[in-house]
Amino acid sequence: MNENNETIASPRCLELLKESLQHLEKQPKEESCYVFIILGASGDLAKKKIYPTLWALFRDGLLPGKTRFVGYARSNITVEEIRKKCEPYLTIKSDQEGKLDAFFKLNAYVQGSYDKAEDYVKLNKELDKHSPANRLFYLALPPTVFATVTENVKLNCMAPKGWTRIIIEKPFGRDSDSSAELSTHLASLFKEEEIYRIDHYLGKEMVQNLMALRFGNRIFGPIWNRENITSIMISFKEPFGTQGRGGYFDEFGIIRDVMQNHLLQILCLVAMEKPVTTSAEDIRDEKVKVLRFVPEIKYENVILGQYVGDPTAEGDAKLGYLDDDTVPKDSVTPTYAMATCFINNERWEGVPFFLRCGKALNERKADIRIQFRDVPGDIFHGQCKRNELVIRVQPGEAVYVKMMTKTPGMSFELEETELDLSYNSRYKDLIMPDAYERLLLDVFCGSQMHFVRSDELAEAWRVFTPLLHKIENDKPKPVKYIYGSRGPSEADELVDRFGFKFYGTYKWLKNDP
Repeated sequence: MNENNETIASPRCLELLKESLQHLEKQPKEESCYVFIILGASGDLAKKKIYPTLWALFRDGLLPGKTRFVGYARSNITVEEIRKKCEPYLTIKSDQEGKLDAFFKLNAYVQGSYDKAEDYVKLNKELDKHSPANRLFYLALPPTVFATVTENVKLNCMAPKGWTRIIIEKPFGRDSDSSAELSTHLASLFKEEEIYRIDHYLGKEMVQNLMALRFGNRIFGPIWNRENITSIMISFKEPFGTQGRGGYFDEFGIIRDVMQNHLLQILCLVAMEKPVTTSAEDIRDEKVKVLRFVPEIKYENVILGQYVGDPTAEGDAKLGYLDDDTVPKDSVTPTYAMATCFINNERWEGVPFFLRCGKALNERKADIRIQFRDVPGDIFHGQCKRNELVIRVQPGEAVYVKMMTKTPGMSFELEETELDLSYNSRYKDLIMPDAYERLLLDVFCGSQMHFVRSDELAEAWRVFTPLLHKIENDKPKPVKYIYGSRGPSEADELVDRFGFKFYGTYKWLKNDP
C-alpha cells in the first residue's frame, strides 16, 4: 500500500502473472515487438485508467520487452502534457521516478481527427517506426465514433506483420438493433478473435474466482440447483450520486450502465453449466447457453427508483438527482433498478435471480447472495434463518457462508454466524492487481476468456431491449428514495413477493488482519 492508499501487486502475484507472458517471449524475433495505441489519449478514461494500467504493467515487468505506446487524439498536446495529466492517478514509489521516465520515453503522440483518412496515414507512419510489430488499439472513445474509427484503422493502420487487436469499451450499443449494427460493422472489418469487448467487471478477482468456487469444490455441485436454492441476488451499490456526470448518465441510465453488462455477466458465471475445458470458447459457449434460456424481463417484475436529497444531511447528500445542473429537470431516468429474471432450464426453472443496482445508496458494495431453502422439519421453534453463500466482489473481497449455530454458553438458543474467507486476512501479503491490468494483459496474451463474444452480446440485449423500450416510450416515473438509504421500499416488496427473505438481523464484519 502506498501513501495514496493505492495497491501494488505482491511478488507472488507478479510471479503468477508473469507466467502468462512466457509464450509471448517464445514468438519469432520479427514478431516480438508490440505497439499499444490509445485512441482518445487526451480523454478522461485514458488519463484515469489506460495510462495508469499500462504504467503498472510496465513497472511490474509484466509487458513484453519490446513494447511501445502511441497516443492519438484531436487535442494539440505533447507526451509531457499527457504525463502531467496522468500522474495524479499513477502509483509511484519514491525510487521509481527513473522507471517512470523510462516508461514515458517509450511513448509517442499523434494529433489527428477521428474521421479523416489522411490523419490515420500519419498515425500509421508513426507505427511503422516500430515495424514489424503486433498492434493493439484501445478505443477510449465515445461509441458515436466507433464505426468511423474502426473503419479507418482497418484501411490505414493494420499491422503489416503479426496481428492486430481492437479493444472496445462499453456501451456496445443502446439496444438490440444498435448493438447488432455495431457487431455487423465490426465483423465486416475484423475477425471475432481480433475483437476484445472489455467489461472490467470480468477482471475482478472474485468474479474470476466464481468458476473455481463452483467447479473446484465437490460440496457445491449437488446443491447448486432449484431443489436447494430459493433465490440469487446480485447487487451493485454506490454511496454517491452522479457527481456532475448527470448529463452522460441521463443518456444511458442505471440499467444500461450497470445491469445489462456487469450484473448479467456475473449471472452467467453463477448459473452456467460446467464447461468442457477452461478455454475461452468453451466458457463463452456455456455463458451463451444460459442467456438463451432467459426470457425477456417483464416490466411488472422491475422496480425503478430515482434518488432525492436528504434535507438532514450535509454536502452532496443534500442534493437529489434532479438537482444536478447537467440533468434535465423533468428527467425520469432511473438511478436505481431491481429486476427479476428467470432461467428456464432444468437446473434453475422457478428460481428468481434479482439484479439490483443503484447510486446514492447506503454503502459501496458489490456481491452475490445465494439464499438456500428453509430447513425442512424444523425442530428449533422457528429460530432457523436461511443459509446464504455470499461472494463479496468489492470492497474487501471475501466468501462467507451464513449459518446457524448454538449460542455459546448454557442456553440452547441459535444464532447466525459465518464461515469466513476474507482475503485481507487469509492472504495478508497478497495485493490483487487492478481489473484493467488483468484484462489488458489478457489482450497481449490473446486470451478472450474474460471478454464478451458477439452472440453473447446479442442475447444480453435481447433480454433487456423490450424493457428499455417500454421505459423510454412510456416514461414511467421512478419511485423516490432518499440519498444514503437502502433504496426504495418497493424493492423489498418485490423480492418478498418472489420468496426472498431479508431478516435485517445479521451484519457481516469483515475479518481485518
